Amino acid sequence: MNNHQKVMTLDEFTIQDLKNYPAATGQLSGLLRDIGRAAKRVNVEVNKAGIADILGEAGKTNVQGESVKKLDEFANDQFINSLRSSIYCCGVASEENEEFIPFTDAHSMNSKYVVLIDPLDGSGNIDVNVSIGTIFSVYRRLTPNGSPCDVNDFLQPGREQIAAGYIIYGSSTMLVYATRRSVQGFTLDPSIGEFCLSHPDLKCPPDSDIFSVNVGYYHLYEEKVRHTIDHFMAKNEAEKIYRHRFVGCMVAEIHRTLIQGGVFFYPAFGKYKNGRLRLCYECNPMSFLVEKAGGVALMDGKTRLLDVQPEQLHQRIPVFIGSKLLMEQMQAILS
Repeated sequence: MNNHQKVMTLDEFTIQDLKNYPAATGQLSGLLRDIGRAAKRVNVEVNKAGIADILGEAGKTNVQGESVKKLDEFANDQFINSLRSSIYCCGVASEENEEFIPFTDAHSMNSKYVVLIDPLDGSGNIDVNVSIGTIFSVYRRLTPNGSPCDVNDFLQPGREQIAAGYIIYGSSTMLVYATRRSVQGFTLDPSIGEFCLSHPDLKCPPDSDIFSVNVGYYHLYEEKVRHTIDHFMAKNEAEKIYRHRFVGCMVAEIHRTLIQGGVFFYPAFGKYKNGRLRLCYECNPMSFLVEKAGGVALMDGKTRLLDVQPEQLHQRIPVFIGSKLLMEQMQAILS
């Protein structure tokens, strides 16, 4: 960033953006700032996790039957509490909670939006200091203003999202979000404690030499998926040589894809016959973001992921997502 340019914080950017749309109420802008505030609190604990009593297991399992880490629990509480104290959100659904949480105070019930959140994606990486993240999704409520939200507000197809994004806690902490107009990236400046615009109008490169999948499950994938992996691992000199990457954190995978291009896929396999990643908390928000950046997101070789109608909050689904040209190659093999 040019040192002579004015640094624009997340708050300043959302307020400036609001001025371009006189009919806007400002609720979405306020909601994004509330999410950013909670992310800064989580970031503080992530950065001192090695010296604070916050690493390791919390001694319980979540609704998915997965072991809950202490930092998972902390992040979940921070985002829920921030959204509860907000005046822009009427309810939240979290990957860590079995049921959605309606906010029933007068201000919240008159809010337009509900939020779905994966508070700490990639939590298996916490104890080994590898990138983790938060994923969020915003929908306009279907229920009337002034009433409590209900489950149908959260079970909308991904194409109905108003905004979606993620926070990545890595070598730097970034908040990236998409609206229906654009994708914007903000990096946390620890010297002032603010997210500052660093990656304006992000676009996913249409081509790349990177593919990401857990090849450890190769023998459990269906035949067409194995053929797709074989295509990317081909060593024929006449063909393009691809690089394989796999982090075990969807936020890190999508962030790399957004910056460098590539494809990330997590097919159905073994006991995960319907897929492993969550439609509402992970796949829909990331698909919305990548599409808005010029990429493609599919459930399989032909079905647009954002057109899938969710049936339950914790529904799992296969996902294939990434750069446009690489996704076209995958479609040709999978379909």
